[in-house]
Amino acid sequence: MMTKLSNLFYTFLNMVASTQKLGINLIRVAILIIFVWIGGLKFYNYEAEGIVPFVANSPFMSFFYTKSAPEYKEYKLKEGEFNETKHQWHVENNTYGFSHGLGILIMAIGILTFLGIFSPKIGLVGAGLAIIMTIGTLSFLVTTPEVWVPDLGSGEHGFPLLTGAGRLVIKDTAIIAGAIVLLSDCAQRILKQKR
Repeated sequence: MMTKLSNLFYTFLNMVASTQKLGINLIRVAILIIFVWIGGLKFYNYEAEGIVPFVANSPFMSFFYTKSAPEYKEYKLKEGEFNETKHQWHVENNTYGFSHGLGILIMAIGILTFLGIFSPKIGLVGAGLAIIMTIGTLSFLVTTPEVWVPDLGSGEHGFPLLTGAGRLVIKDTAIIAGAIVLLSDCAQRILKQKR
């Protein structure tokens, strides 16, 4: 009985061990779906308006906007809300133009990463860009006050309490881990082709 169980266990281990390539390619598919979806959303005004606190407070991206960082707080819109005055402020701030460009970049990174299934050199570029992008996203945990629960009287605020925006940022730790696996896979495949 124990021998049969042991054999089944090792059969299971052999089966699972053979799925590594599938898992790596599923990471590529996941990054494609996430990046194309999120990049596509950047063409909708509500999404463009929603990323303003991240961009405005970032020392690496704030120059894309024409208005200074604290000013955006007066022009926040709820998702789905429309206010002509606030909308016009976002037009003047380049909120929508920057968001469209960012959306194209994000979608391109997702596609390049996915193409690593077929071309390790293209995948290497995509995975490298995905790593750079996720480092940028994770930097928002330092630069953007809106990622932390504010002190509104409950006594629950600040680190480690993330707002909805902060919870969206922290998920990039999984994306960067996956992108590093893909970068390694592409590098190994390129080196193997060279031999």
